[in-house]
Parts: sequence; structure tokens; C-alpha cells
Amino acid sequence: MNCSIARALEEVGEWWSLLIVRECMHGATRLAELPPELGIARNILTVRLERLTELGILERFALEDRANAEGYRLTEKGEQLYPVLVALMQWGDRWLACDGKPPVELRDDTNDKVIEPLTVRSHGGRPLSFREVRFARGPGATENTDRVIQKRNNRVLPPAS
Repeated sequence: MNCSIARALEEVGEWWSLLIVRECMHGATRLAELPPELGIARNILTVRLERLTELGILERFALEDRANAEGYRLTEKGEQLYPVLVALMQWGDRWLACDGKPPVELRDDTNDKVIEPLTVRSHGGRPLSFREVRFARGPGATENTDRVIQKRNNRVLPPAS
């Protein structure tokens, strides 16, 4: 499928992968550092770590404090999943938090203020909904992509609730 969302989900769409990436962003570098609350079996974790490494999201590195041992860390590709995780967290905080109380707040390290919600913005900074965005042919478009774009751009969307 010539769709960036589908290709991204192929790599990180199953939930263990994003939770492992989250833990790496929290500083975990070894299997033993992953919290037991994840509930992931060691064999599944090993397979997921290997897959994330093959995909270039994680990389192995030698642990200085342990002879002949390797840890895992995020690559640039893996680090760029941060906004995805924050967006999922913010969505979950809004719609799924127990009693409407998010379990964690993300705060700017320089001023201790809660970060703003992520949003899609226009070139000038105006927030945009999906109703205010049109699809355009990208450099990797195919004939099928052109049909999808035409169909999407000609569709009348239902009004917001």
C-alpha cells in the first residue's frame, strides 16, 4: 500500500513496539531495566528488540559497566517517534484517563510549564483540523495515490459534532 501511515504501522503498529520505544526514551537500555508492569514475556521482548534493531529504530551498543554485554538505544529514526508517543499520550489523557486525571504531566525542563497539546498547524501557525487540509500529490505518488487523493478531496465530510 502506497501510504506512509500503513508503512509506519507495519513497523511500529503493534503495541509492544511503542511501549519498548517509550521505555528507551525513559532511559532503559537493557532487558532487565524494562518494568515488569509491561507484562511482556522475555521471548516476545527479545523478538521485538531484534525487530526494532533490524528496522533501524534501535541500535545495539557496548555497555561500559558490563564486559561483553550490549544494550539498546534509540537511533535518530527511533527518537523521531517522540511526537507520536506524546500525541498518543495526550489523546489518552483526554479520552481515557481515570476520572479525567492524567497519570503523568510532561513539563518543559527550562521553565517547568506543562507542554502544549500537539496539533497540526498551518504554515503561519494556525491550528488545523482534518477538515481544513487537502491532499496533494507527493513525489512518491502512484496512479493509485492519485485516485485516493482525488476521492478524498472530492468527498464532502460530515459536520463536526
